[in-house]
Amino acid sequence: MPQRPRIVIALPDVAESGAVADWLTEEGFECVRRPSVKGAAGEMQSRPFDLLIADATFAFGEGLHRMGRSRNPVTPTVVVGDALAGEQCETASWAMYVARPIDYALLICTVSMAIIDGRPIRRSERKLVNRFAAIVNGMPAHIIDISNEGVRLELPRERHAVPPPYFTVRVPLIGVGVTVQRMWARPSRSHDRSEVTWCGGALAENPARAEGGWRAFVDTLPNAGAPGADSIRIQ
Repeated sequence: MPQRPRIVIALPDVAESGAVADWLTEEGFECVRRPSVKGAAGEMQSRPFDLLIADATFAFGEGLHRMGRSRNPVTPTVVVGDALAGEQCETASWAMYVARPIDYALLICTVSMAIIDGRPIRRSERKLVNRFAAIVNGMPAHIIDISNEGVRLELPRERHAVPPPYFTVRVPLIGVGVTVQRMWARPSRSHDRSEVTWCGGALAENPARAEGGWRAFVDTLPNAGAPGADSIRIQ
């Protein structure tokens, strides 16, 4: 990997692409802007790169995500788009979603995690659960699926939608609490159609007692339905 991580930005809107490039350059990344599929594909074929940031239509409709993975299997594609793009990222392997309008802090966090921290491998069964009550950084939330290595949460939009890069998840019913690394977050709608934020996280480094309590909690939960892939799964 070069001294400055090299990022290919494939976004058709000139203003959006420019803002993203400026933000990432200030953070020490080398950015190459290519506003078309052809230009981005040529860039990825001609020189090494560390990360691809692509418009959802480019990534999934025009095949840039697949091409990026073939040229650089180490990091995921950061996909920019609407809620539909978020759903596509959940079912695609190695794709991380950033919603429009792009939030500076979330973009920097996502890019940093993609390049520096890598992606966790899910080694155990993921269980869907019926909105199990939890506390996220002191605020009420619900667990909607869970595994030994990670969790997906439903957070009320009015309670500061996106958690910080690292946050705590506590299950009051059994007294289990762990530190979680946020991997993705996106707006959605709950069962009653109210606005919520879905957030996926991977367990960070936790004391052995906390990890043991979490695993015991996961083991006792029944699976409420067939598991689906999410954006922190590696296939």
